[in-house]
Parts: sequence; structure tokens; C-alpha cells
Amino acid sequence: MKFNTPLRYQGGRDKLAGFMKMVFEKNNLLGGHYVESSTGGAAIALNLLTHGYVSCIHLNDANPAVYAFWSSVVDQPEALCKAIHDVKITREEWQRQNNILNFPENHSLLEVGFSIFFLTRINPSGILWGVTDNGKSQSGHWRTDARFNKIDLIRRIEWIALHRSSIRLYNLETADVIKTVLSSLPDNTLMYLDFYSGYEKQWHLEKHVLQTTHLNIAHLIKAHITQYWIASFDYTPQTMEVYKSYPFLVYQNARDRYKSVETLFFSEKLIIPNLDNSLNLKSA
Repeated sequence: MKFNTPLRYQGGRDKLAGFMKMVFEKNNLLGGHYVESSTGGAAIALNLLTHGYVSCIHLNDANPAVYAFWSSVVDQPEALCKAIHDVKITREEWQRQNNILNFPENHSLLEVGFSIFFLTRINPSGILWGVTDNGKSQSGHWRTDARFNKIDLIRRIEWIALHRSSIRLYNLETADVIKTVLSSLPDNTLMYLDFYSGYEKQWHLEKHVLQTTHLNIAHLIKAHITQYWIASFDYTPQTMEVYKSYPFLVYQNARDRYKSVETLFFSEKLIIPNLDNSLNLKSA
């Protein structure tokens, strides 16, 4: 049975879950640990955990609001489900939740977690802060409840909560996860470092900033990761140069609105599953 994450998150990786399962099978990692550097919707991690491929998942996200949501799922599932059940889907509620997300310091972890959940379910394309694809403020009429099936969303959260003893949460930068979290985990651990498609375009980051980030992560991987790892980036000459010594696959992220071509890089000791068409991992 397919498991759908409750958090609708731009750049979600649910289509890679099947491929990751193949990786765990091919490398005798079944029952091991799985770590995500940028969790977002946690679609891959939850698929692996709820289908019995791993014994523990480690979810990290540097975004405090994303961390607040998963903390609410794990530590306060009853309160989160009640908030979902009770909320009224109105423009006024959208404005209130948007204000919570913009000023999280004035609110509890549960309130912040619910706000990002509410807004990603209501906003078009799962985006935040009421900004549409063309950069304009959200306005006009739209089906506010189109992706807010309360019964289904509560069911998903309750199912995750049943597995919460096998979920560890962190609100760290990727570098800190590599340097501090991985050192305490067993050899049969796989870390997925995800720099999701559209990251550069969405945030208009300068090329030299991205290049520095990629170089820093590459150095950390060499210096600190002794277990298995996979890293994904947009396909660019810069990233190919930085990671040229590692095995890789190139694929089309068909569900990304930027229609980006991306690259998966693999640790040298990892056995890569054979695919008929590496440009489309959706069929994996």
C-alpha cells in the first residue's frame, strides 16, 4: 500500500521511495537506519519505515517550522489531529495561519507546526507565505479545501504516530547532522542529502554561494561519513565537477514544476540498482 505524507511540500521526493527500497535490498541494509538532511514531507523516510525496510528514521530540517510540524506529529499527535478536525477552511483562517508562520517566536511549537501544515495544504503547489508561481500575492477564488480531506489527513498522522518510537527529529544544519548525528549510528545506515530541484531558482541564490555549499558538503562527506550515502542536486557543470569521482545517475524530475534534470551521486561502496531508464526513476 502506498503511504502518502500528510505534509504537502514543494520538492517532495515520494517518487524516489521505490528506488530507495531497491537500494536497501541490494546493499543488505534492511533493518538499518535512514537519515534525511532536509526532511520536508519525509515521504521516502516514512515509506521505508512503515513498510518495514528500516528500524529507525532520522528526520532533520533546518527550517524551524518544518521541524515544528514533525515534532507535533511525533510528540503531540492527538493535539495536532484535534486542530485539523476543528479548523475552518476560510480566508480569515488562512491569514491567521500565515501570520503565525511569519512570526513563529510568538507561538508554540504546535501552533507553528500546524501553520505550515495548513498553508502547504491550502496554498497552490504547496508553497508558503501566500506567494504564487509568478511571485504575486495569493488572491481571488480557489478551492481552499481541495487538498484538505480532514479524515484522510488525520488517518495519516495517526499511522505515523504508531511508529513514533522509531523516529528521531533534529533541527540542525546539514553539516551538523553529518558531524554529530552520524557518528552515533551503526554501519548499516544510509544518509540521503537532498538539495531539491528548483532550490536555486526558487531562492535566486548566487552561483558562488551554491558552489561553496556544494564544496563544503563534499568535503564533509569525505571527512566524516563512514556509512552509505546518496546526494541529489540539480544537474549542473559545477556539481558534476565537485562530485566527479563518485558514481551517479541522471534523471528527470517530472513532478517538479521547473522540469529539472537532476543527479543522484552515490558513495563508492554502494551497489546501485540496475534500471532500464535512469532518466525516470518513477518506475523504480
